[in-house]
Amino acid sequence: MKYYIIITILFLSVKITRAQTNPELKTMMGLINLDKTVSGDYESLLKTTNIEGTPYLLDDFTIGSVYTNTNDQFTDIPLRYNIYSDQIEFKTRDNSVFSMGTPEIIERVELGNYKMVYSPYEQGKKSKQGFFIVLEEGKSSLYAKPQIILNNPTKPSAYKDAEPAKFIKKPDEYYIRIERNEAKPVENKKDLMEIFPTHTQQIETFIKKHKIKTKKAETLKELVQYYNSL
Repeated sequence: MKYYIIITILFLSVKITRAQTNPELKTMMGLINLDKTVSGDYESLLKTTNIEGTPYLLDDFTIGSVYTNTNDQFTDIPLRYNIYSDQIEFKTRDNSVFSMGTPEIIERVELGNYKMVYSPYEQGKKSKQGFFIVLEEGKSSLYAKPQIILNNPTKPSAYKDAEPAKFIKKPDEYYIRIERNEAKPVENKKDLMEIFPTHTQQIETFIKKHKIKTKKAETLKELVQYYNSL
């Protein structure tokens, strides 16, 4: 019995006119295909087998829009965000599911009530790139990064039944991005003081006066809004 994610690498022909998709999907797939012939491997079709829970932000595909940094816009596309793989997936008319292979060209994704961006960020002193939910935007922006882990299956024991593999939702992580710099993780109040490059004394006073909590999105939004007003 297979419990893990099966990844099937698919190759799409540049001649996508045979694909059973709407015009927007054809155009988007063509754009990604053209870019991917230069920058590396192509799309993956992700399937999960015998895993409890869900890796998705929203289980069902939601009609959304994709905007690229080359001013292309694709609307009315069935989209969903795979938190576990950190990928935006889209579905064609024949129900094939693909992940977007060139997220670096994406400026933003509008998915239901969510606005998402693909941004550089710092994690464990390393530089990475990934998708974030936008909570506040301006000269400083507040991002949320949803977290999901995959627990391995367990075998039965004398006092415990076997358990299947399971996706488990964890609390969101919060990041603040200044201008076009890397988004920085917010783990404690010291992080907050180091993230903002200017108005240090005012930020410190605001944090204390308003009792800003680093694990609460609403109070972090207040802080970001305050900084953007200075």
